[in-house]
Amino acid sequence: MIETAKTEAPARPDGLQPVERSYQQVIRVRTLLAWLPVVIGAVVLDRLVLAHTPVGGLLLVAAPLLALLTAVTAPPRIWGRLGYALEPAMLRVVRGWLFHIDTLVPLVRVQHLDVARGPLDKMFGTATLAIHTAGTHNSIVSLPGLSPARAAELAAAIRTHIKADLD
Repeated sequence: MIETAKTEAPARPDGLQPVERSYQQVIRVRTLLAWLPVVIGAVVLDRLVLAHTPVGGLLLVAAPLLALLTAVTAPPRIWGRLGYALEPAMLRVVRGWLFHIDTLVPLVRVQHLDVARGPLDKMFGTATLAIHTAGTHNSIVSLPGLSPARAAELAAAIRTHIKADLD
């Protein structure tokens, strides 16, 4: 197995490495942003349609509470089910529970690599490693929630493997 950084969190019981804990905050903000149109729609609906009914005001309370509950409970669950393992000839990325996805990327199929950091990633110190593979179906595998240094380290390790295959 390819060596991991000494500062990295210990492997999980399933042998996968966890992503950065701060990635939970990225998920939390994205969840709140996804709920924003729903909450605005609920407020408008409540004010325009339900205001003069016995349930008037219910959506004003229920929609924001549901959004807040989701933003508090979902990120740790999503984060806990996201992991990866870099093996000598393969990268494994696992995510999800209800819709469990276990992706195996043979390193010989890697075409190129990207390390991406959006505004939320910069704010919370995370990055996404995008692996572009040969083929058309599911040709991009992304591994979000890495520290920028770890993403660069993984990219360098994969690049080294690719160069060794070309020689």
